[in-house]
Parts: sequence; structure tokens; C-alpha cells
Amino acid sequence: MDVDAPRVALLDGFLIHAPVERRGGGELPHTVQRLVAHLCLCGRTPRSALAGQLWPEASEDHAHGSLRSALWRLQKALPGLVRVSGVHLCLADGVRVDVHELAHWAARLRDPRSPLDDVAVPAAAMRGELLPGWYDDWVILERERLRQLRLHALELVAARLIAAGRFGDALEAAYAAVGAEPLRESAHRTVIQVHMAEGNVAEALRAYEYFRHLFDRELGVRPSGQMSRLVAGLLGVPSPRPGGRVPQR
Repeated sequence: MDVDAPRVALLDGFLIHAPVERRGGGELPHTVQRLVAHLCLCGRTPRSALAGQLWPEASEDHAHGSLRSALWRLQKALPGLVRVSGVHLCLADGVRVDVHELAHWAARLRDPRSPLDDVAVPAAAMRGELLPGWYDDWVILERERLRQLRLHALELVAARLIAAGRFGDALEAAYAAVGAEPLRESAHRTVIQVHMAEGNVAEALRAYEYFRHLFDRELGVRPSGQMSRLVAGLLGVPSPRPGGRVPQR
């Protein structure tokens, strides 16, 4: 991997890291940021489709003119970031994207043959949402997909870390999932599972009580049967049948 290659960050906001010698100067206008972000998220795209998606309310001629202007501005500010091939546009070879790094990590994690040391939680998994404050349809759909990808990956890596006896790392991943979605029950169950695996009964009960009060306050509902069965032994009550609930303390 070329550490000097440009890197585009889309999580927690748009930012491009590039060596000074590769910069042409000037900040990127929002129209140019949208062009780069679209290529990062959607890959190689025909000019006509790209113009229509970035400027959906403009006429075809105006949309193509806006695309030409955005490309000119981008080439002036960061020459070589985008490659034009016939009627298609794409990122230049070697450009790194934090969203791609997150997706590649999740893919490696799903492979049980991947050594645990090769699936350490990357910085991208701990960051915020995709392009906050952007409301394009193509951003909103990808934002939700990446949110779910990250949450499932964090829970999965926590489970693998529990099995390896690395409870501190497992707890960090589990709480990252809770922080990303505080009302996600499976993330709270993962936290409790870490405490139980480590033999910290009081911590597991504290985590359960916190979740129970949070769920009741925010949603007005009780924990699911899966949560009930998980903590039944801790509460000293018989494990409920599937679909049942643990009596409230």
C-alpha cells in the first residue's frame, strides 16, 4: 500500500489527505466534493449517469456543464485524483478511501479463516456516520448500509475476541457498537456477554439494568426473549422459553 497516495475520508465528514506536492492549491467547493464522494461510493460511472445523479433537477445540458466545471476545478486542486476513461469516470489507481477500508475489514472478519490479529478494529470502524449533513439519496442509502455493516462487524469481532479471551478488546468493540446505536439490543447483549465471559457478574447485571431502563424510557417496551434468556441465570430465575420474558426486578 502506497502511504503517500491520496486518501479520501467520508466518515465524520469529507476530507482529503494528500502530500503537499500533489496539491494544486485551493479548497474543494461542495460541488467538487460531491463528485469525489460519488465516485468513492459508487465506483466507475458513465458521465451521463453521474451528471444526472449529481444535478438531478438541472437540464441535461446544464448538468453536463456542471460536471465539466467540477472536473476542471478538481484537476486544478488535486491533479490525478480522478481518471477519465472514455465516457466513464473513476478514482485513480491507488487512491485510498476510509469507507473501502471499513468494507474490506468487515469482509475479512466474516472469513473464519482470517487470523484474529489480521482483523483488528480499524480507526474507520470507530468513526461517526457517513457524510453527516448530506441528504442526497445516494448518500442516505449508503449511510444506512454502512451503519449496519459497521454494527454487525463490531459485534462479530467482539464475539471472536471473547472466544480468544481478549476481554478488554472485546468490550471496547462492543461499546463502540452501543455508542453507534444506543437502542440496538444485540450490541447491549454483546457487552453483557463480555462481562459474563470474564466472570464479572456485577458488571453484567449493571449493564443489563442500564439497558432495561433505557429501553423502557425510550421505547416503552421490555427486553426481548433473547436478552431474557441471556440474563436469566444472573437474576436467579428460570430461563424463559423462547418468546418469554424474564420477570422484572
